[in-house]
Amino acid sequence: MKNLKIILVLLVIVLSFDIQAQELDVNLQIRPRFEYRNGYKSLLLEGQEGTSQISQRSRLNFNYKQDELTVKLTFQNTRTWGDVTPTATADKNGVAVFEAWAQYNLTEKWSARMGRQVLSYDNQRIMGEMDWAQQAQSHDALVVSFHPKNHQLDMGIAYNSTAENNVQTPYKVNTYKAMQYAWYHTAVSDLGISFLVLNTGYEYANPAAKLLVDYKQTFGTYLSYKTKKIDANLSFYGQTGKSTDMQVSAYDAAINFGYNITDSFKASLGYEFLSGKDTNDGSSVIKSFNPIFGTNHGFNGYMDYFYVGNHLNNVGLQDAFLKLNYNVNKWQFALIPHVFLSAADVVTPLPQGEKLDPYLGTEIDATFGYTFKKDIVISGGYSQMFGSKTMEFIKTGDASHTNNWAWLMISVNPRIFSWKK
Repeated sequence: MKNLKIILVLLVIVLSFDIQAQELDVNLQIRPRFEYRNGYKSLLLEGQEGTSQISQRSRLNFNYKQDELTVKLTFQNTRTWGDVTPTATADKNGVAVFEAWAQYNLTEKWSARMGRQVLSYDNQRIMGEMDWAQQAQSHDALVVSFHPKNHQLDMGIAYNSTAENNVQTPYKVNTYKAMQYAWYHTAVSDLGISFLVLNTGYEYANPAAKLLVDYKQTFGTYLSYKTKKIDANLSFYGQTGKSTDMQVSAYDAAINFGYNITDSFKASLGYEFLSGKDTNDGSSVIKSFNPIFGTNHGFNGYMDYFYVGNHLNNVGLQDAFLKLNYNVNKWQFALIPHVFLSAADVVTPLPQGEKLDPYLGTEIDATFGYTFKKDIVISGGYSQMFGSKTMEFIKTGDASHTNNWAWLMISVNPRIFSWKK
């Protein structure tokens, strides 16, 4: 903390020599989270026992603005309590740069941002921050934005390498080598309209050990309608192109309708269909939709059985859910039951070749939040999965076992320094 104060004082001294308008804001985040995992992400196998741990995110954010220039720098450390012993001489987790970007407003309608940054759009189904994950998600990219009144068009590009290499070097598996996208948004009265076109290239080696890049396209629209009583959205996304020399043909469709019954109580109904591939489909075509950079924890149940590092290139998913929200004073409560079904046929291997019931299971999520102080929020939740025999076939594990998950998180976000000239 002493070193931090010295840095801040030096910054103030340096900035005071410039007569231009300047702003500097520095804030912290300390976010420990306890989790009890007893069938989290997948059904427990017979004889397995659940586990618990505490993870923590620690962030230091610097936000600086001078006329048309805005700069952000965020340092981050993520860890599990105890993964570095009290007598250790070094922290194996280290400190990473989560954000490091500079933005310049070229005109009133044009701006450009370059560096490591969060790319988050609409409901974050396709591109989001993934804030639930302690490490979250950011990209090294250049984004040019055109934003006249009531319109916004973002155009971004990224190109990744493992290091400053002198010869061709394979890039990381399952991480994009190159990306280009365009996102457009406008509003017509209470209706919000967005379009997204995303092109992602993944590197792979062909049988001759030659490095190639195949590009997959994700494109679609997100519509939102919001009034004092109604909060609804509709989305459709398709995927095409190629991945590791295989054709891609997949889609995702979702609809949500929310109604504010009172100022404190809101009820919502929703349904999502993510395409999948029959388990007995022997074709090489990829028919399973991949949300790619989405904040997937916020969808399809909080126990993360689907699309949070799992369930890719599988039978897809149908998710029908009800969401009840109640807010009173400093408290927020939510109850969200989900009913899950496969989107494609689940067929056992030959010689049986039995077609299983598409019903995968029911998940019940209950959460709460409490604003303890201005900069301190306490939140927690409990979830339980009631899996089926088809879920057992898809994910293995024992559906008759009690599969549940509980968590408690404290988020402390103080502003430690603010300066304006």
